[in-house]
Amino acid sequence: MDLKLELVLIPVSDVDRAKTFYTEQVGFDVHVDHRAGDDFRVVQLDPPGSACSIAIGTGITDAAPGSSRGLHLVVTDIVAARAELVRRGLDASEVRHMESGTWVTGVDPEHTDYNSFADFSDPDGNTWVLQEVRRGESG
Repeated sequence: MDLKLELVLIPVSDVDRAKTFYTEQVGFDVHVDHRAGDDFRVVQLDPPGSACSIAIGTGITDAAPGSSRGLHLVVTDIVAARAELVRRGLDASEVRHMESGTWVTGVDPEHTDYNSFADFSDPDGNTWVLQEVRRGESG
């Protein structure tokens, strides 16, 4: 049995502000923007290359805006991905990695999968983590 995660709801307070943030600063593509009256709107956005989308909107979740924490966006080159986000005006943390149980600034020199990270938040405070995974690609 396949169980494919295809949509994650992200609670936001201002749909248009969040849509602008996710498209212009993070680079997501709008897949759907549908309204059904004043109490329902769903905007589905796709991270480039991802099989899973996010949805923001009105009347789609009772979760508090900003309560989504630590969703991971996997990238093959964290330095380049972070640089692109910063170029788009996003406030992203410096890259960090774990060495001997301690956080160290910078990318993992070995580019070990799942060991280099950078963080950012959307305007409501929902948090995201960039994580480098190369899965055997040459570095």
